[in-house]
Amino acid sequence: MARGRIPLLAKGRLVPRSQPTLFRHPPLLASRPTAVHSTSHARRAFATGRSGANGAVTEAAKVAENEAVADSATEAASKDTKSAEALADEASSSSRSSLSSGAQDVKDWELQLDRKIESFKDLPHANFGVNQHIPFDAEFKEVLKQIPWQFRGPIRYAFAYGSGVFPQSKSGRVATEEEIRKIHPKAPLAVQRMQDGTPKMIDFIFGVSHTQHFHSLNMRQHRDHYSSLATLGSGAVSHVQDKWGAGVYFNPYVIINGILVKYGVVQLSTLERDLAEWDTLYLAGRLQKPVKILRDDAKIRLANQMNLISALRTALLLLPPNFTEEELFGTIAGISYLGDPRMALPTENKSKVKNIVGNNMANFRRLYLPLIETLPNVEYSDPGCSTKDWVWGDASFRLVQDMDPIKRGNMVRRLPKAFRARLYFQYQKKFAIPRRDFDKMMDENKNEDSVSFKRREGGGFEQRIAQDGTEELQKNIRAVIKQTISWPATTQSLKGPFTAGFRKTWRYMMEKFGKYRQGRAAETTQPAPDAKEPESRLSGGGDGGEADKEKK
Repeated sequence: MARGRIPLLAKGRLVPRSQPTLFRHPPLLASRPTAVHSTSHARRAFATGRSGANGAVTEAAKVAENEAVADSATEAASKDTKSAEALADEASSSSRSSLSSGAQDVKDWELQLDRKIESFKDLPHANFGVNQHIPFDAEFKEVLKQIPWQFRGPIRYAFAYGSGVFPQSKSGRVATEEEIRKIHPKAPLAVQRMQDGTPKMIDFIFGVSHTQHFHSLNMRQHRDHYSSLATLGSGAVSHVQDKWGAGVYFNPYVIINGILVKYGVVQLSTLERDLAEWDTLYLAGRLQKPVKILRDDAKIRLANQMNLISALRTALLLLPPNFTEEELFGTIAGISYLGDPRMALPTENKSKVKNIVGNNMANFRRLYLPLIETLPNVEYSDPGCSTKDWVWGDASFRLVQDMDPIKRGNMVRRLPKAFRARLYFQYQKKFAIPRRDFDKMMDENKNEDSVSFKRREGGGFEQRIAQDGTEELQKNIRAVIKQTISWPATTQSLKGPFTAGFRKTWRYMMEKFGKYRQGRAAETTQPAPDAKEPESRLSGGGDGGEADKEKK
C-alpha cells in the first residue's frame, strides 16, 4: 500500500494548529458536580503544602496547566477517529501532496531535537505527541484525575498504567459487591465498569521536580503510605529512591478516594533521561505501552516521542521483511520484560505480553501508527487498511519493511545513546575490533547530542551490524536489552521490602504468584494457537528478507 493512503477516503484530517491550546479545560460533565468540587478542594489543599503563598499559587497554576494540556491533547486525539492520515499528521508533517499547506509548513520533528524545550510552545508543532494520549472513557478519566490532586507535594507529570487501567483480558463477568470491596473499599461506578468484572489495584507514576521536597510534604500528609524507612526522614527516602534501582519509589496498597492504588515517584530528570537514552528502560518500557497521561510536561512529551520511535526501530531490527501488527506490537511490549527478573520466576503470567497486545490492539495502533507513517522503510501492505474505521478495530494487519543494510544501519545509528553504546561494545567483541580503533570511532560520535536523529547516518560499522543475520542480530539485541534492564530491575525489586515494608511486599508477591498460576491454568485449558505469539521475535528466530533503506 502506498504511503499517505491510509486511508484516502477519510476526510477532516487533523491539521496542526497555529498555536497549542494550553489553558482551555474541556467542559466537565454536568452529571458529576462532586468531581468539580473535589478538584477545587484538592487544589486548595495542595496550595497549603508550599511555604509562601506566591510559591503555592505558582506551583498549583503550573500543575493545573499540565493537566489542562493533557486534557487538550486527549480532546485533539479524539476529534478524528476515522483517518489514519490524521494520526500521522500528529507525529510529523513531512511534506506529502495529500497534506494541506498548513501541515507542509511544519518541519520533520526529528530534525529539531536540538531545540531548547521550556514550554509546549517550543515543541515542533501544536499537535506534536498527541498520539501518546489514548482516547479514554470520560468518567473513568475524571476519577483517575482526582488521585494526583490528593497530594500536597507538587506533581508535574502523571500517568496511570497497567491492567487496572487497560484490561488484559475480557472476562465478561460482573464482580460481586464483596469482590469489589475487597480491593476497592468504595469504588466509583466508572472504575467497576472499566475493570471488567475483575477489580485490580490501579498503578500510577508521578513525576516530580525534587524528590526530597515531595517526600517531605507527602510524609507529613500521608505518613501511613510509607514504611518504617520514613522514620529516617525525607533525605533517606529520596536517597534510597535515587541511588537504588531505577530511581523510582513505590508506595503500594494505598486507599485514595475509596480506590486501591500503587504510586511510584520519580524525578523528572531521571524519567526524561531514561526515555531519551534508555539507560535503564524501567520507565521507558512502561511508556512504550498504552498509558493514560493525566498531567503532561513538554520535555517529557518530546522525550517519550523519542522513546516510542526508538522502540519501533528496535522492533524493526528484530523482525523479518513481512510481519503483522501483532508481531510488531508484541515485540515492542516484550522489550521491557526481557530482562525483568520477575519473568524468570513464577511471579508473572507467561502470556502477559500476548494478553496486553491482544486486548489493546487499537490502543497500540494509536501510539505507533503516526510513527510508522514517518519512517520511509516500513508501510502497511494489507488490503484491509482501505476499509472504513480500520484504525480503531481489533484486527491485526500486515506490514512490510525494507531490509537494505544502509537504511537498517541508519536505524542502528539512531538508537538511544546508552543503549546503542552497549550494542556497539557487544559487536566490538564479536567483530574483534582493536580497542584503539573502536575508541577512535566512539570519539567521533561524542558530539552527537547536538545532532538530530535524522542527520545521524550509519557508517560501515552500523551496516555490518545490520547485516549480521536475523538470528545473530536478534541474539545480540536481546543480550543488550537484558544488560540494560536486569540490574536496575533486580535492585528495584530488592529495595521493595525497605520502601514498601515486608508485609506489603509479601502481599504483592503472593498476588504475582496467583497471576502466574492463573496463566498456567489458562495455558493447559486452551488449545495452542497456530500463529506465533507476539513475544516470539524477542526469543530469537525469524526469516530473512529483502533490503530497503531508512533515508535521511
